[in-house]
Amino acid sequence: MKKALFIDRDGTIILEPPDEQIDSLEKLEFVPRAITVLAQIAEEFDYELVMATNQDGLGTSSFPEDTFHPAQNKMVSVLQGEGVVFNDILIDRSFPHENTTTRKPGTGMFGKYMEKGAYNLAESFVIGDRITDAKLARNLGSQAIILHSKHTNSLTDDDRRTLPIALETQDWREVYAFLLTRQAPMRLAEVHRTTNETDILVKLNLDGTGKARIHTGLGFFDHLLDQLVRHSGIDLELTAHGDLHIDEHHTIEDTALALGEAFTKALGDKRGITRYGYYLLPMDEALAEASVEFVEQVSEHSSEQFSEIRTHAAIDFSGRNWLVWKADFKREKIGDTPTEMFHHFFKSFTDTAKCTLNLHSVADNEHHKIEALFKAFARAVKVAIRRDARNNAIPSTKGVL
Repeated sequence: MKKALFIDRDGTIILEPPDEQIDSLEKLEFVPRAITVLAQIAEEFDYELVMATNQDGLGTSSFPEDTFHPAQNKMVSVLQGEGVVFNDILIDRSFPHENTTTRKPGTGMFGKYMEKGAYNLAESFVIGDRITDAKLARNLGSQAIILHSKHTNSLTDDDRRTLPIALETQDWREVYAFLLTRQAPMRLAEVHRTTNETDILVKLNLDGTGKARIHTGLGFFDHLLDQLVRHSGIDLELTAHGDLHIDEHHTIEDTALALGEAFTKALGDKRGITRYGYYLLPMDEALAEASVEFVEQVSEHSSEQFSEIRTHAAIDFSGRNWLVWKADFKREKIGDTPTEMFHHFFKSFTDTAKCTLNLHSVADNEHHKIEALFKAFARAVKVAIRRDARNNAIPSTKGVL
């Protein structure tokens, strides 16, 4: 099935002037590296290229046709000279206040791409610099790649949680690297762990966009797992049915064991991964730092090596595990989750993810402390599982992890 890249024009391919209207050749200037990377994409990948742009009032007295086409035609000609040929160029001419269905993020211009069976929209991308591009991706059932510009500031944290943004970057080269990794199979895993105490089902996609469907029966634990998903970019479906009428221990422990096993399955032989991850996360008065390492051999670690304001995560998939934990909790519970189980969660995760993990957090607020730990852990994992688009080797001199 065909795939497409729906690419915005102003602010994405060419720079947008202060008056937001490219109505002369003097205003035509390409976004840095856009030509080079688009040429690579056109030559190496099998996406159809579709330019999709809103041009406010094109054809009216505020934006006459004869002022638009010279710069448009020159841009198309330059790109064609580098092998970048658009299969389609979609232009909406309406003003924002008209609220037409053809104006992005509306899908009125994209009818043929939305016909059943015509395109694999789930594996297609909208590339642009505005929130409307991310919303268009959502409306198409695609994913968004956001190239930062002055308009990207309108994106909120809530937008990032709810819109299908697969990548945010300031550099077209990172767009190429991201798309290159998508040529490889997605790293998926499913684990069903059943005991006399719990029944856990985990569906994991390491190459997701931060989508979560989680139910463990423990509200605050669900909240922490959701932080892991949102800040690592993985997709996770997780349901846990445990003996909560006894206590929370088995549910939290077995969830961590099943999740760690899913990571091990999804990573496979770890070919091409970054392997190391590190993150320092400030959250109000809390400061959490995390580093993740996917290594071939566990080394000796001491919690004394880390400063008093840091949280560390290091992961080892050699079949051996290690946890360094430096976080004290004074409350018995946060929400419905026992604080003593936080350490046990990460210890159980390292057992089946076969990783070393260092965590350390200092904060006055217990809620902030554990949230910062999960967020820093997630961000470190995001770095460590990232695939190197240009190097598919196992990241170890031993040749095996």
